Amino acid sequence: MARPVRFNINTKSTADWGINQASMPEGHMGEGFFATSFDKVVGLARKNSIWPLPFATSCCGIEFMATMASTYDLGRFGAERLGFTPRQCDLLMVMGTIAKKMGPVVRQVYLQMAEPRWVIAVGACASSGGIFDSYSVLQGIDQVVPVDVYVPGCPPRPEAIIDGVLRIQDLIHNEPLRRRNGPQYKALMDSYGIE
Repeated sequence: MARPVRFNINTKSTADWGINQASMPEGHMGEGFFATSFDKVVGLARKNSIWPLPFATSCCGIEFMATMASTYDLGRFGAERLGFTPRQCDLLMVMGTIAKKMGPVVRQVYLQMAEPRWVIAVGACASSGGIFDSYSVLQGIDQVVPVDVYVPGCPPRPEAIIDGVLRIQDLIHNEPLRRRNGPQYKALMDSYGIE
């Protein structure tokens, strides 16, 4: 008589483990079909597969490392793969003090990223220059590239960085596919001198 192998038997459902599945987009459901708009499906896919490019210069970069580590695990939110080549990434995360000499570098990295692309300014220095109100520090990266989400703090806690990523996900999920061809987006890019 064989003894039962209890450790291979799964008696808990995924709801008991606290695992949440991605919610379905809005649509119409019937017996054997589900219909929704193409924008909703693409938004859901983009939202859950962000490829961030960390541009870290100071203490905010250390907080980002803590956010990526196992305690906070940013990979749970679909941002597992960090890229260090701009052509493969769609989310630029600028963290730390940006000197005026580095402004053109941030802009060049942004321009090398493929569309659609988004930007998070993490920490007080990237958002507004922070405590460094001097001639050599850029008073916010929004002077060289458009910013979608600002994460406050000096340095921000990992929970704040996660909240910023969740806000970017909401923005990505609800963004129409044709937004970047619209006159408002083109006017925004023209204000930064970007074609």
